[in-house]
Amino acid sequence: MSKIGYARVSTRHQNLTSQMDMLEDAGCIKIFSEKVSGRKTDRTELENCLDYMRDGDTLVITKLDRLGRTTKQLIELSTELEKRGIDLEIINMNVTTKDPMGKMFFTMMSAFAELEANLMSERTKKGLESARARGRNGGRPGVSEDTKAMIRSLYETQQYTGSKIAEMASVSRATVYKVVNESKEQ
Repeated sequence: MSKIGYARVSTRHQNLTSQMDMLEDAGCIKIFSEKVSGRKTDRTELENCLDYMRDGDTLVITKLDRLGRTTKQLIELSTELEKRGIDLEIINMNVTTKDPMGKMFFTMMSAFAELEANLMSERTKKGLESARARGRNGGRPGVSEDTKAMIRSLYETQQYTGSKIAEMASVSRATVYKVVNESKEQ
């Protein structure tokens, strides 16, 4: 039943002192700290902190953005903590998952994360529909008939490798063999 602190700043030029002081004042018996961007998924000291913690412990942070910058990261982490029986305390928000308000806070975050994902999907679909309506289908442009004829001609000479033909035609080696196989099928 220990309080374990986690402090993070994004750059080497930033200072951890104020976070460390706040975590000590909150009663943390051990504090893990690092200087790494919150957007990174590979945060060594956060992983060490989570490995150190046991059922009944409380992870203490000064601000929510110390844990992560994306809603998805925060939701995944809060879900992991809940499964392991670890509470979360956020000092500047005066929130802890030990009480109903704290649990509601994370439930609301989950709802917002799902809403965010759904809105993003909807915007993507509308953008693709709009592009199609303007005659743009996306994807790579096809290989011209002239280039296909050149590839077939070079291949038939049996003087060049697929890689050399690809280099000469400015296409991938896979495209060379795709063109060759199409002509064999016809």
